[in-house]
Amino acid sequence: MKLDIVMLGLSITSSWGNGHATTYRALIKALAARGHRITFLERDVPWYRDNRDLTSSAHCRIKLYDSLKDVSQQCGSTVSAADVVVLGSFVPDGAALGEWITSIARGVTVFYDIDTPVTVSKLATNTAEYISAAIVPRFDLYLSFTGGPILELIKGMYGSPRAHALYCAADTDVHRPVNVPTQWTLGYIGTYSEDRQPLLEQLLVEPARRLPKHRFVVVGAQYPSTVAWPDNVQHIEHLPPGSHSTFYCSLRYTLNVTRQHMAAVGYSPSVRLFEAAACGVPVISDHWPGIQEFFVPDREILLASNADDVVRILSRSDDRQRLNLAAAARERVLNGHTAEARAIEFEQYVRTAISRPADIPSVAAV
Repeated sequence: MKLDIVMLGLSITSSWGNGHATTYRALIKALAARGHRITFLERDVPWYRDNRDLTSSAHCRIKLYDSLKDVSQQCGSTVSAADVVVLGSFVPDGAALGEWITSIARGVTVFYDIDTPVTVSKLATNTAEYISAAIVPRFDLYLSFTGGPILELIKGMYGSPRAHALYCAADTDVHRPVNVPTQWTLGYIGTYSEDRQPLLEQLLVEPARRLPKHRFVVVGAQYPSTVAWPDNVQHIEHLPPGSHSTFYCSLRYTLNVTRQHMAAVGYSPSVRLFEAAACGVPVISDHWPGIQEFFVPDREILLASNADDVVRILSRSDDRQRLNLAAAARERVLNGHTAEARAIEFEQYVRTAISRPADIPSVAAV
């Protein structure tokens, strides 16, 4: 069954400081390859407008809109007629869009939460502008970047008829081994986050201070000028997704650091894990509940709690062990964490929603 899918997401046109774009691009590409037709609707906002690295796509139709009124007038018939309508997290005025989508869509409606721990926290305090507790039950599907126990919370406390994990993934056409010289001992890709910075300091910056003869690198936007990088730590503000494979393959190891709210609930793999592993680069990660569901510690991934752990790993001279670990992680990704695998999971969830309609509580439109 080929589906006509409409997605309203934070941004697909700009990957600057925006991990959502990478996820949407990979998933849409995989869905299109399986014969589905996708329209992506994006609010035209200054930050992404000024930092666009994608203006058109061979895999979907991209339509920009200026306001709620604009999208309802220009895209109402498209949304109404679609087989599936997906609203992503952190979309501007998402709560109002959710009311509108679930009122007019005749197909399956989906909330795609790329920020589940943040969303659940905001739902508890009624501070989310992009979703509300009243709207959650009206979506046929709640697809979450986070799995584990939080899915039962979404169903039990917020009334979602169906909540499933749809994790991030690697686009293996983009993320693959590349034969390039090694430039850095340890590298990290990630936009600045205040709650993640202390762990980055502990697991990369402090090891760099202790290993002055080694070179380190951090790639990411929005780092404040007050961050004091040691002389052997290079900071690169942005690399487009097409350059990620070359970057990863220039590292002996790459680092994964998880935001505090995601680590607290667990089962929240970062796309960095899958992308680096797909490139055949060994990953050092912080600990969080459920990580063993994705990679086997010491066989497919290395875990570090502090700077001592990282220094010990980086000081090892056994390249065979390092490369064997990277090969095992790459095999794990290719067997279950590709964009194609996620597209198949998406199809399965949608088909279940079509074949087994759920009783969705009626909520008055605002």
